[in-house]
Amino acid sequence: MKIYSDFWPRRITQIAADALALLVISLGVWLGVIIGSAVASVAELGRQLRAAGEGVQSAMLGAGDALGQVPLVGDAVRFPFDSASHTGTTIADFGDATESFIETTGIVVGVVTALAVGLLVCWVWLRRRLVFIRRATTADQLQRLDDGHDLLALRALVNGTRAELAAISRNPVQGWRSGEPTVLRQLAALELREAGVRVRVRTTRPARRRPEAAR
Repeated sequence: MKIYSDFWPRRITQIAADALALLVISLGVWLGVIIGSAVASVAELGRQLRAAGEGVQSAMLGAGDALGQVPLVGDAVRFPFDSASHTGTTIADFGDATESFIETTGIVVGVVTALAVGLLVCWVWLRRRLVFIRRATTADQLQRLDDGHDLLALRALVNGTRAELAAISRNPVQGWRSGEPTVLRQLAALELREAGVRVRVRTTRPARRRPEAAR
């Protein structure tokens, strides 16, 4: 698998793009944490409501217990304070629910922010990188085949621009069909160059001599 181009100018650009993409993804995660923390900080309101409710509940119960000890009228006097203590419980429960809701919302907003940035970067950057990797790997594998240059030349006819093909031959399709060596070699080189792959120099082994028949 070829991840980077064989040509240094393009390879440097790809490495820089990869580093920039990873940096943006990291910034997206950091931004998600900051936004999530900012939203979660509002949960202090819920904590204050809970503390206030618990304070009201404790004060009313304390007052009710104190007045409940008054002979004869203790129970009657205590009843309103007991009722007020339930109100404090309601306020405390509401504050607790508010705190939990805001903290959960902060986590969700932070995660969504980080994912949104990550998905956007992957859509713009990773998609192009995968296209290059697939094309470069295929081109490198094709040129290793015995008839790979013919297949690469055919791909160049499909992928090449009109100006690129005209620079090779006035009729590149006819040259490919007839198997003209110069046209095939230049078309294959064009496809390899566009795919970011260097042309491999093929080494041919000298043919073995047949042993002379014994006289």
